[in-house]
Amino acid sequence: MPKFAANLTMLFNEVPFLERFERAHHAGFQVVEFLFPYAYSATEIRQLLDQYKLNLVLHNLPAGNWDSGERGIACLPDRKQEFRESVSRAIEYAKALKVKQLNCLAGKAPVDANQKELHQTFVENLTYAAAEFESANLNLLIEPINTFDIPGFFLNTTKQANEILAEVGAKNLYIQYDIYHAQRMEGELAATIEKYFAKIAHIQIADNPGRNEPGTGEINYSFLFKLLDRLGYEGWIGCEYKPANTTEAGLGWIDQIQ
Repeated sequence: MPKFAANLTMLFNEVPFLERFERAHHAGFQVVEFLFPYAYSATEIRQLLDQYKLNLVLHNLPAGNWDSGERGIACLPDRKQEFRESVSRAIEYAKALKVKQLNCLAGKAPVDANQKELHQTFVENLTYAAAEFESANLNLLIEPINTFDIPGFFLNTTKQANEILAEVGAKNLYIQYDIYHAQRMEGELAATIEKYFAKIAHIQIADNPGRNEPGTGEINYSFLFKLLDRLGYEGWIGCEYKPANTTEAGLGWIDQIQ
């Protein structure tokens, strides 16, 4: 059966971030994920995880100036030193928060950028990060994201991600497969999951259109969850959707869709 993690960045977003741990606990979640911990001390977040008996399964590396619209720096040739510094910071937080895998957002390609240079920078940065992560016993993930929601995002498809994994050649580098983004960019969800299953280390979900709860749109999640069971997926599924109402009011989908 699928195991679901509450994405604290998307769920319970009507309350301040540090209050979302309690909400997740009372909603019945035992596992959480979120985008970034870096605005808070690792000690503060660790205390909340312990207080509400929650495990953290994923957060991202620092991704530049999020508030100004940046969505990662890993593909940007002029940000290599900043990226390396971000790797060290991410590992420091991961150790304190006892998380075993982190996601690296590729970033948006600048207008008129040289695509080969962006690709080479991304590969070089991932090679560096994967080696540092291996020393820390961590997995590194990369996530294809649709260009409707984030125009210009460098990493768009599962095929592209898999080719980059092969080029880097690191045994601890995997794909974070977000079903919502994959549906918008490429479709063929079941075939794609099955083809690249060995390279998928984490899954996230939302329905389309609207990015709301599973069961509100066109994606057949009941079918996909059965497929994941058949394939033997043992990881967590992050609920990275926008609640149509409140998170608690919409959680009935978990029982209805399985």
